Amino acid sequence: MSEPEYDDAAIRFLEALWGEGYLSPGGPEEVDRVLTGMSLMGKTVFDIGCGAGGITMHLVERHDAAHATGFDVEEPVIVTARDRAWRRGLSGRVDFVQAPPGRLPFRDASFDVVFSKDALLHVPDKDALFADIFRVLKPGGEFAASDWMISHDGEPSKDMKAYIAAEDLSFAMASPKRYREAMEKAGFVAVATVDRNPWYRDVARAELEKLKGPLYERAAAAVGEAYVDKNIRTWEAMQKVLDSGEHRPTHLRGRKPG
Repeated sequence: MSEPEYDDAAIRFLEALWGEGYLSPGGPEEVDRVLTGMSLMGKTVFDIGCGAGGITMHLVERHDAAHATGFDVEEPVIVTARDRAWRRGLSGRVDFVQAPPGRLPFRDASFDVVFSKDALLHVPDKDALFADIFRVLKPGGEFAASDWMISHDGEPSKDMKAYIAAEDLSFAMASPKRYREAMEKAGFVAVATVDRNPWYRDVARAELEKLKGPLYERAAAAVGEAYVDKNIRTWEAMQKVLDSGEHRPTHLRGRKPG
């Protein structure tokens, strides 16, 4: 088995930056924005790439989902998520599943809603991914997500290649156009995208200043100075492609016909 990309050090570092249970930017406020206009009350929700579980628990605590299932391919984050759910008394309303990459380990038409936050970029085959998401949704079910994308599907620029290398994660970035094509091919209707580059371009700049300043000592105490210094270099590389517009965080929305 390969080493996890999101190990305990990564969890501690990202949570120092984004809050307990959050391994991607924006915290609960950005989750709420992804779900704008959508009601989860009384519904079963599937959270793909749930990480340390903060979002999965937010879906039941804040959005009144009847039950939320968090799924991730990495064991350390799932162990953390299960422990936190138990401590928060949510074990009856959330569960967490870990399985290797590939076909989702759920029956057809299992969920009312599928959600994902900045995790789908790790899956290279977008057509197979969205066909599988479509499969596990009930007829009439809804899909809402945020993901990190690239503005085009050609050769990444030198700066983008440098950023991806700095992240040292299994990125398989694609354009919003490519995501839309994959969703429509799978059968989704009412497909919509919302560009979040202007938002994260400014947020990332503030994050970088925090890492270099008031957050440095606290983060270094959690994971060590070398780890923080590496991530400062990563954020500097990311800022270049956010400013150029090549890095395009984007919201997605679609519905399975009922």
